[in-house]
Amino acid sequence: MLREPLPGLSPSPGAFCLSLSFLLGQVCWLQGHPQCLDYGPPFRSPLPLDFCSDYESFGCCDQHGDQRVAARYRDIMSYLDPQGRELCGGYIRDILCQECSPYAAHLYDAENPQTPLRSLPGLCPDYCAAFQASCGPAARLLAPRLDGARFCHLLHLPDPDYCFPAVLRSKRLARGLGGPARDPRGCLQLCVSEVANGLHNPVAMVHAGDRSHRLFVAEQVGRVWVYLADGSRLQRPFLDLGAAVLASPWVGDERGLLGLAFHPRFSRNRKFYLYYSCGGKKKAEKIRISQMKVARGDPNKADPKSERVILEIEEPASNHNGGQLLFGLDGYLYIFTGDGGQAGDPFGEFGNAQNKSSLLGKVLRIDVDRASQGRRYRVPRDNPFVSEPGAHPAVYAYGVRNMWRCSVDRGDPATRQGRGRIFCGDVGQNRFEEVDLIVKGGNYGWRAKEGFGCYDKKLCHNASLDDILPIYAYDHTMGKSITGGYVYRGCEFPNLNGLYIFGDFMSGRLMALQEDRKAKTWRKQDICVGDRTSCAFPGLLSSHSKFIISFAEDEAGELYFLATSYPSAYAPGGFVYKIVDPSRRAPPGKCKFRPVPVKTKSKRVPFRPLAKTILALLKEQSENAMGTLSNATLASSPDGASSQKSTRTRKAFLGPHTMKRSRVGSPGPQSKRRKTLEVQGDGRRERAGPCLPAKVTV
Repeated sequence: MLREPLPGLSPSPGAFCLSLSFLLGQVCWLQGHPQCLDYGPPFRSPLPLDFCSDYESFGCCDQHGDQRVAARYRDIMSYLDPQGRELCGGYIRDILCQECSPYAAHLYDAENPQTPLRSLPGLCPDYCAAFQASCGPAARLLAPRLDGARFCHLLHLPDPDYCFPAVLRSKRLARGLGGPARDPRGCLQLCVSEVANGLHNPVAMVHAGDRSHRLFVAEQVGRVWVYLADGSRLQRPFLDLGAAVLASPWVGDERGLLGLAFHPRFSRNRKFYLYYSCGGKKKAEKIRISQMKVARGDPNKADPKSERVILEIEEPASNHNGGQLLFGLDGYLYIFTGDGGQAGDPFGEFGNAQNKSSLLGKVLRIDVDRASQGRRYRVPRDNPFVSEPGAHPAVYAYGVRNMWRCSVDRGDPATRQGRGRIFCGDVGQNRFEEVDLIVKGGNYGWRAKEGFGCYDKKLCHNASLDDILPIYAYDHTMGKSITGGYVYRGCEFPNLNGLYIFGDFMSGRLMALQEDRKAKTWRKQDICVGDRTSCAFPGLLSSHSKFIISFAEDEAGELYFLATSYPSAYAPGGFVYKIVDPSRRAPPGKCKFRPVPVKTKSKRVPFRPLAKTILALLKEQSENAMGTLSNATLASSPDGASSQKSTRTRKAFLGPHTMKRSRVGSPGPQSKRRKTLEVQGDGRRERAGPCLPAKVTV
């Protein structure tokens, strides 16, 4: 097996931890987690494995890898006589198949580049002794250069939990194998990676559904940026509505460009829709819903002259502006408005939200493809209140306070169950935040109710209220401003399928809801981000900016959230983070896509991350610790030999080898690389060809 460090890793997380422990005298164990030889998490094979079938449901081999291991097994078996095949075939098969084990990186000691390289997995002493007693000569077939007398000694692992076959019997390791990692409190161990930075309060990120896999990020100040599939950003904005959008540098100001949605047939009609605050006559403030088109000559540039105002709603106050736009599976545009602002919806006898003649505090549904009676839109005939006297026909649901971020469920990738459901986070008044499922004609209770509790007691006990309860609500000990999220339906992290992931703007918490279909209930799960054990992979972070503004889904269904370190529309502290499940990935190649090429007239700005990754922090800590040791040695040395002594101490610990940056190889002579590195009796690395000895009799 060729085992070399991942690009940019020297030394590995395990080595950093060991060096800190060595230098500082602290115990610094990296708790084990499933990991493959390529440093990635295991996966479910898309096709049955014929040879290493024990690792079919959760392991590190797809069908190609399984066939490669099987080919190596056949090569070895060809050198054994019939008795040897019968006696040793099972041993050799089990040993070779550890390359497919979900703990392959641990078994081959691949996480620590300071240890000798292994061509075979670590074997438990009793198992290795039994193998050598029964099949001693056959051991040379597995690794011709290994000294037979020291075979088991050289395959010994310092951590007995990970030697084979003890790794299969460990209850601690087997618990929850194949599922998302959880800490002892049950908190989901997820990670994040930085996707974009330097944004001014990024309030929305959407894709165009045109197979280009572009991401359009809207800033509160009125700008929209294009991010291409390769991660670069176009230098010129897609749209700049700064002159029309009403926004301010005040911390927490809710006005600005708040929503963006692309038409389901955007690739044909070039239409997209905006939701933003603007000024009216006599200093009145309005919410404007408008349609625009992309310029004909540049698919990455909007045409401001094409703007067509569809709807304007006067706002009595500057807060509770809503801001979500989305298209349902029915092709209609859904608009989510706030209750008009101030506190407690004080407008009229029952408030705007309970007044069906008002467009505030509502979910509106309109048909933007057909106009009627001089309007810029048509009301669908099956809207629930089209025939109710006094009710506005565009109202689809009512009784909402300030829904901030809603999403449409794509449905289970296999069964399509849940497809089309609309989830919303509704920001509470002073006690509760809630998550709602939107249904036609539903009354969501505000201002009579807040969460599951009463807000206006007189309205709350009105028998005609007939409100729809949230699927989940939490009090202000957990957070004070919910940010609605998405149900995960992506490809890369199958363990997250069906989880509704959302957050809180004020507390910065990430949470998830798991549906129990039989009980028709939702169970909340906390999400812990940035654990240095689970997330010690390239590009992953230990933290994120606190103020979670919005969530997003890319064209492939992967999940993101947008956050900022300072909640002002004029502060460039905004980031986009991708949510990563380190415990499991989809089969290699399954989630790859080919973006439709898009012509770009603007210069591309390469992505440069700002946040320090976990691996960078670990490396920094290790270097600082070594510097402290070096300084201490210099200070204590009475003569000029101290510098040389410090250098010798560092070399003795780090070892004589220089780690080169290259891709991780695969064990065994079936690897694409013809030459293999094996463990020698003295720990040196030596080149060995794929030759095997003549037929062996056991």
